[in-house]
Amino acid sequence: MNRINIICLGVKNMTESIHFYRDGLGFETNIKEDNPDVIFFNTNGTKFELYPLDLLAEDIDEENPPKIATGFAGITLAYNAKSQKEVDQVIEFARRAGGNVVKEPIKVFLGGYSGYFTDPNGYYWEVAHNPNWAFDENDMVILQSKEYT
Repeated sequence: MNRINIICLGVKNMTESIHFYRDGLGFETNIKEDNPDVIFFNTNGTKFELYPLDLLAEDIDEENPPKIATGFAGITLAYNAKSQKEVDQVIEFARRAGGNVVKEPIKVFLGGYSGYFTDPNGYYWEVAHNPNWAFDENDMVILQSKEYT
């Protein structure tokens, strides 16, 4: 079971979320409407989905849906950049798209560089550059170091 095919975010407002991801950040999809039942983005590697939060909870358990929490859920999404300059560009891109930059990019351990923003639903995204990481043909990170795998 060593793979993740789709990451689904339960969103409070589909229209706002679609405008942020599709129109603001440029995530690719064939869906043109602003309030579909579900939307999938054609990302390289793992696919990305938005689904209404209340319906996602009901899909998990219709009779006893999980409580919809507020605040930090202990999960982040990540965009790994190929340079520090790209980190700065993506953070600025997210800011212009309506994201909330919660940590401006700074140098971090192991020679890396990263910052954080949140989307309209409060999901945290890390934008990071690790000079020791390589990328495959789909721009997905290749973990070569034994300390990470």
